[in-house]
Amino acid sequence: MFALPGYLNAQGRGGAPPGPPPTAKAAAPEDLTGYWVALVTEDWRYRMVTPPKGDFASVPLNPEGRRVAGMWDPAKDEAAGLQCKSYGAAGLMRVPTRLHITWADDETLKVETDAGTQTRLFHFAKTQPPSGEAGWQGFSEAVWEPAGGGRGRGRGAAEPPRGGSLKVVTTHMRPGYLRKNGVPYSANAMLTEYYTRTNEDDGTSYLIITTLVDDPQYLQQTFVTSTHFKKEADGSKWSPSPCTSR
Repeated sequence: MFALPGYLNAQGRGGAPPGPPPTAKAAAPEDLTGYWVALVTEDWRYRMVTPPKGDFASVPLNPEGRRVAGMWDPAKDEAAGLQCKSYGAAGLMRVPTRLHITWADDETLKVETDAGTQTRLFHFAKTQPPSGEAGWQGFSEAVWEPAGGGRGRGRGAAEPPRGGSLKVVTTHMRPGYLRKNGVPYSANAMLTEYYTRTNEDDGTSYLIITTLVDDPQYLQQTFVTSTHFKKEADGSKWSPSPCTSR
């Protein structure tokens, strides 16, 4: 009885103790899940067909990057089982493909592509990159960012900001190609992406992926691209296909 007034006063001052922070899935400012198809409205000659050897236009390669790109030989890639070099994380979103985005669990967003049959996992919970050999899709850490930039109010905010972007930083990647004709990125590359959904008045939704690749080994400066996808009603056009080197 003597302790009860103090307990009641404490409850009056602070209210109920805060609950656990929302999961990444619950805190999502936009729903990115579903099926999306690439809209190739720019760089058609580099994305829809394999450009000729030595065509590096608009990629800020340094001398070493140009030298390595000039050695591209798709037959050698095929013989070595490296047909997926242009389907690694740093080049994958520029491939004409469909995306299937789902939640693998409450803290992991899964992005699958039908072109090359690749799977990327975006980890919101703090975890360590896997040990051992790097994979094509590397290791990706993700965070929600509110509209207008900034890092938001944190995972413990009472209400997540509505509208915003998903920021994904990927490292620990196996060396691959930024373009199918051998334009390289190295194991030292860092990939930063922003996924932003727009909802138009006619009901159409678009996914805009802004990609920044930093690679001190092969690039003189950051390589920036913006890739657009359109939301599809269902997966009826989903058609998985293997990687190709040509």
